[in-house]
Amino acid sequence: MHRNNDLYNFLLNKINQLTEDWYDSLNKDDDDGVYSSNNSEVIRKLKRQNNDFHKHLCKVFIEEEAKFFNSFEEWINEVAYDEEHVNTPINRIIREFFRVQDQYFHLIEEFISINEREYNHSQIHSWHLVIIKAFSKVIEKFTEANNKAQQDTIRELSTPVISLNKNSALLPLIGDIDFDKSLLIERTLQKCTQNGIQTLYIDLSGVHTIDEESVYHLSQLIDALQLIGVKTILSGLQPKIAMAAIHLNLPLNKVTIKASLAQALDEEKAVNY
Repeated sequence: MHRNNDLYNFLLNKINQLTEDWYDSLNKDDDDGVYSSNNSEVIRKLKRQNNDFHKHLCKVFIEEEAKFFNSFEEWINEVAYDEEHVNTPINRIIREFFRVQDQYFHLIEEFISINEREYNHSQIHSWHLVIIKAFSKVIEKFTEANNKAQQDTIRELSTPVISLNKNSALLPLIGDIDFDKSLLIERTLQKCTQNGIQTLYIDLSGVHTIDEESVYHLSQLIDALQLIGVKTILSGLQPKIAMAAIHLNLPLNKVTIKASLAQALDEEKAVNY
């Protein structure tokens, strides 16, 4: 009942205006986030993303429901994983979804006024309902994807393999080594392979405690690094961590050990010099 080609074409012709009106009315005084950016490239991309949203949303009046929502998946994932949106508070993003929803309500009213007496109350009511349903579903899917993007970013930051030069890198471990241990191995190996790393410094000076599970995964990492030809240098083992590592059978015979990261890096500089 809500499908209407005339309404679809009416909205389609308003897309560029919708984007410009939306951007012009943005609250750009927020302290952070994509909506307050002064970067011309970020603004250009933001407008393009908004414009693409309208191209999808308009189709709610001509497509079957399943096809309509499936076609939105690519846009949702693109924007949810966009770095600028990942760094924007989710409440601000949802606020903009609702402001755009209001734009559609106003445009429907404009369409009705142009085509006075052509559509009955039931048809008009169905248009409002389908807009509410479409926005609700898209917001739900976007929030799920954005949350996953946030978690992926956190996991990425929890495995900070830092390039030192073209052949060596640093993996500083901090705290109680309560990271996602299997992910640590996967991401470390991936980064070493991608960047052609030959020597990896694993610094433990920031580690407070180490348990059997942590030693097991650290041992796996050392073994895996050896298999792909990466030399491992451990540094910064505090006395209690060193004793625990020995007690829990960390394969120290497979690594080079230095008292501190500074000492390890100084020796590397001396060798390269």
